[in-house]
Amino acid sequence: MRAPAYALTSMSPVPGAIWPVRDHHYGRCIVPRMTDRTLGRKEAAFAELRERLGDEHPDTLAAMLDLAEALWPAGRLTEARQFEEAVVAARRRTLGPDHPDTLKALGKLASTTGALGNPAQARAWQEEIADGLRRVLGPDHRDTLRAVNNLAGSIAALGDLEEARGLLEQTIATMGQALGEDDSDTLTAIGNLAAVLWQMEEHDEAYWLQYHMAEALRRTCGDADNRTRAALAILDTMQRHGRL
Repeated sequence: MRAPAYALTSMSPVPGAIWPVRDHHYGRCIVPRMTDRTLGRKEAAFAELRERLGDEHPDTLAAMLDLAEALWPAGRLTEARQFEEAVVAARRRTLGPDHPDTLKALGKLASTTGALGNPAQARAWQEEIADGLRRVLGPDHRDTLRAVNNLAGSIAALGDLEEARGLLEQTIATMGQALGEDDSDTLTAIGNLAAVLWQMEEHDEAYWLQYHMAEALRRTCGDADNRTRAALAILDTMQRHGRL
């Protein structure tokens, strides 16, 4: 699991939340291991496409965003942000501000910006993403719900845990109806709500939400799955730090 885009300030000892829901959508969650050779190949591919196709060709922009992603595990977040800013600006010009590809790039930029210590700007961009996806895809679409989960992360990072809690509770209810209670995205949002509640010192409720998430992952993914193991590790930490 990649370093969280929005690290929640710990009020009680428990691993941080899973912010945000990502895979290939509107944010960032998992940091793949990246060798220097692989990073070099991505840099070379981007340079070749830019020279052959131009700065704003869709393939060049996709390669630029891919390179920015590869810079994360290398700790080169400032460089990643520069590439993401360029992609967002170009896609806004060529595709429009509400195009899913524009919003995808903006989600990555918001994630990087939050990681670099500016959660207020990250929140503003996450609000823009969520609003855009509501208009384009509708409020119950998976990608919209993922974006709202990410927005809750930036709100929590700013210390407004009550607002983050309310937003997550609404999102989980909608996800349960639209996606299913054991859906991966629903469970991720439940884990995030558990982390927020733990920080609000509502330890019992946080524990049982985390327990529900871990048991659902055991049923659907198996005990050996990395997400199951991570959820169980958080549950164990909650137990060791005395939820009762």
